[in-house]
Amino acid sequence: MTERDMDWGDLRYVLETVRHGGLSGAARALGVNHATVARRIAAAEDALGTPLFDRRPKGYVPTQAGRDAAHTAETFEANGAALTRTIAARDATLNGPLTVTAPQLMIQTALAPILGAFAQAHPDVSLTVLGANAPLNLAHREADVAIRISDMPDPDLVGRQVAAQNSAVFASKPYLKRLMADPERRLDWLRFLHWEAPNKAVTAAYPNLRVVMQLDDMVAMVGAVRAGLGATRMPCFLGDGDPGLARVPGLPLFPYPPVWVLTHADLRAVPRIAAFTRFVSDALRAQKRAFEGG
Repeated sequence: MTERDMDWGDLRYVLETVRHGGLSGAARALGVNHATVARRIAAAEDALGTPLFDRRPKGYVPTQAGRDAAHTAETFEANGAALTRTIAARDATLNGPLTVTAPQLMIQTALAPILGAFAQAHPDVSLTVLGANAPLNLAHREADVAIRISDMPDPDLVGRQVAAQNSAVFASKPYLKRLMADPERRLDWLRFLHWEAPNKAVTAAYPNLRVVMQLDDMVAMVGAVRAGLGATRMPCFLGDGDPGLARVPGLPLFPYPPVWVLTHADLRAVPRIAAFTRFVSDALRAQKRAFEGG
C-alpha cells in the first residue's frame, strides 16, 4: 500500500487502542470485537509502512509512530466535533434532534413533567433524554444540553445556575414510627459511599446511630430508604417529593450542590437548544422552594 491508500478511519482504532491500553478496551469503546480492532490497526500499519504497536504478551504497546498516529487521530476527532457544532449552530429553525442528559432521579421526580411540557409545546423537536450521572462530552455532541447538580460544573460549558439546593435526612414513614417508639432512638443509618460519615448534627441528635448498610448508588439508596432499612441524607426535592418518605425529626437542613443547565458555547444560539434551556431553566426556577426545602 501507499499513503494514498490510507483509510483515515483506521486511525480511530489506533487512537482508542492507545487510549484504553489495549485491544479489549478499544473494542468495548468502539462496540466491535478484538479481531476488527486488530485488522484495522494492521491496515493502518500497512498504509503507513511502519509498526504502530509492539505486540507483547501483555498486549499492544504503542511505538512512537503509534503515538504520533493517535495524536493525529485526536486532532481529526476534535476538528470533526468542531465542524459538527459549527454546522449545528447554523440551524435557524426550531426543529430537529435535541439530546439532553440529566441525573436519573432528577428526571423521575422533577424533570419528567417539564420535559413532557416542552415536547408538547415543540412537537417538531425530537427529544432524546439520557439518564446519566456520568459526564458526557458535549464538545463531541454526546448531548446538547446537560442538567447537572454540581458545585463546580465543567468550565468548558456555558449556562446558568437555576436553583440553590439543600438536603435533609429522610426515612420511610413506617420506619419513623418505629424510631419514635424506641426510647433509645437507635437510628439505622444508610451511608452513601461517595459522601463522608454522618454529619455531627445527626450524631449529636441521635448518639445511638449505627451504620447498617453502605451503598454506592443513589437510586439504590432511595430504594433502601423506601424499604424501611434506615435513614439517609438526600436532596430535599427528592425526599420531600416522595409520599412514602418524611424528614427525620430534630435535624437541620444541610447545604447541597446547586442545579445547573449547561450547553456548549458553540451551540447556545441554536434555536431549539436556546428554547429548551430557557424553558427548563424557567420551570426549575419556579420550583425554587422545593429545591431549597422550604
